[in-house]
Amino acid sequence: MIYEKIINRRTIRRYLNREVPRDVLIRCVDAARLSPSMANKQPLKYIIVNDEELLEEVFSTLHWAGYLPDFSPSKEEMPRAYIIILLDREISEYGDYDAGIAAMSISMVAYDEGLGTCILASIERERLREILRIPEKLEIKLVVALGYPAERPIIEEMEEDNVKYWLDNQGTLHVPKRKLEEIMFWNRLNTPPA
Repeated sequence: MIYEKIINRRTIRRYLNREVPRDVLIRCVDAARLSPSMANKQPLKYIIVNDEELLEEVFSTLHWAGYLPDFSPSKEEMPRAYIIILLDREISEYGDYDAGIAAMSISMVAYDEGLGTCILASIERERLREILRIPEKLEIKLVVALGYPAERPIIEEMEEDNVKYWLDNQGTLHVPKRKLEEIMFWNRLNTPPA
């Protein structure tokens, strides 16, 4: 069921050195293409990167974990593919929602194929633009890293409103999540009027 897949999918930052099949990458982009788009403008374009030399160059433009500044996958653990999500500003100036929806669609198709993903927004965009020869009319929105997982992050119940994820002594990533009853309301927000 899709619910189980969504709640079990985790962000993966360490990958096995195993090639991602081309047909899976194509299905990921096709799912993104067919995802909802504001006013059905469909302003997104996609670059699939799976060339060995380019993988390392793209890897060097990405920042992996804001709460763990010294954390980054090693070159042996780096993703085996990327899908770069681009906004064609000649079609629309607005693409943040579309890009987020597309990234999740890519991630869920990848998860269904046994892959892990990391949706990255902390990108050295001008360097990436040069590396991939992306014209100025295309805005780099997100990079989705893909590969076979080499880690299993653990969900933790959030304590004291602390959202920071952390690594334990074995290098396992722990990710705090808010409790359902803290974020869900029925019919009206359960707070007194101001």
